[in-house]
Amino acid sequence: MLDKSTVELFERTSVPKAVVKLAVPTILSSLVMVIYNLADTYFVGMLNNAVQNAAVTLAAPVLLAFNAVNNLFGVGSSSMMSRALGAKDFKTVSLSSAFGFYSSIIAGILFSLLCFIFNTPLLNLLGANSETMQATSEYMFWTVVLGATPAILNVVMAYLVRAEGSALHASIGTMSGCILNIILDPIFIMPWGFNMGAGGAGLATFISNCAACIYFFILLFCKRNRTYVCINPKMYRFKKYIVTGVCGVGIPASIQNLLNVTGMTVLNNFTSVFGSDAVAAMGITQKINMVPMNIAMGLSQGIMPLISYSYASLNVKRMKKTLTFSMKISVTFLAAMTVLYYIAAAPLTAMFMENESIVAYGTSFLRGFCLGLPFLCIDFLGVGVFQACGMGEKSFVFAILRKIVLEIPALYLLNRLFPLYGLAYAQFAAELVLAAASIFVLRGIFKKLDAQKQAKAADAD
Repeated sequence: MLDKSTVELFERTSVPKAVVKLAVPTILSSLVMVIYNLADTYFVGMLNNAVQNAAVTLAAPVLLAFNAVNNLFGVGSSSMMSRALGAKDFKTVSLSSAFGFYSSIIAGILFSLLCFIFNTPLLNLLGANSETMQATSEYMFWTVVLGATPAILNVVMAYLVRAEGSALHASIGTMSGCILNIILDPIFIMPWGFNMGAGGAGLATFISNCAACIYFFILLFCKRNRTYVCINPKMYRFKKYIVTGVCGVGIPASIQNLLNVTGMTVLNNFTSVFGSDAVAAMGITQKINMVPMNIAMGLSQGIMPLISYSYASLNVKRMKKTLTFSMKISVTFLAAMTVLYYIAAAPLTAMFMENESIVAYGTSFLRGFCLGLPFLCIDFLGVGVFQACGMGEKSFVFAILRKIVLEIPALYLLNRLFPLYGLAYAQFAAELVLAAASIFVLRGIFKKLDAQKQAKAADAD
């Protein structure tokens, strides 16, 4: 039997109120995650050592690769859970959550083993050289070799908890780890503490991810009779409809993040040719730009359970209202952030490192990155709808368009035309096209759903 509070939220609460209840905790969680990423950069930057800062930047693609696993089992399982709740199929909710939980643990262990075995070739691939190799390796030891499983598991568990409408608990779990990381960072990084540099930032991340996992285990134990999130190993089964349902949404989402890693690796390799100052500046500005990006992503992830539930129950009107309301507030906010970032690019960069060369690079980079923000949020919302509705093939097409067709070629072209400085404008070029494509495809989806609903009503008569 579906919990009354879940029914109230998904079916009867006004759309603005439901969006706020689901999205605000998710956005806050995303912001805290960005702040803790910025904390690594900020405290490492206080060492005034470009090599240590470059180590955090060079390792970023591997940490971003975690999102491929997070999306495979987190997005895939949560989408299936919410759609099953809308269809009142509670067994599928339990099976899909157990599948996501245990598969993410196995994937994390494999990730750690592979990174440990192929450590040196991986560092070379990331763009590390003799100057940055040791610091990058120390950072990755804690965050990847030891830390892959807790880093992946706590995010996947947040997705599973959020799928049944418990956005606040999902966010508390994520934020608790992030806040602990911010507290531990200076203790492990700074000379007055353990003086571990980038390695200390990695250790702080590892401990905080473990703490977040513990929170979710305690939460599920306390709610064991009031939750559909299932971590009973007996429910971990490779039933065809579960595997195909989870992977049908999760694999395209995973590929999207793997392509993000590829794009970031290409970007870092282009940048590394210009020295550690340029790499450090690129890393700082990317993380500054992640603040509004994660707000947009938090909104799209927050409304996914409501979109999934409305889609499964054929409540097309509520689904449309949810999307249009979310798009209006997201575009307005990110347009304002674009103006702010463009004007204040130099002081924002200088907050992280008082180095004239790095600030000069960072000012130019941030002004390029921020131009894509209003268009990026439309793309995020579009892909979020595809994932929520189980339309994995559309998510896959957009992932290929974003990186393979648009952004990576733009990186090559713009770097050739405007060496180094052109790199920051590749995302803007890609997102402009994708925003238009998202609106076009979403209109087609809603027309099809309206036709299905009318046909169903005619059959009932």
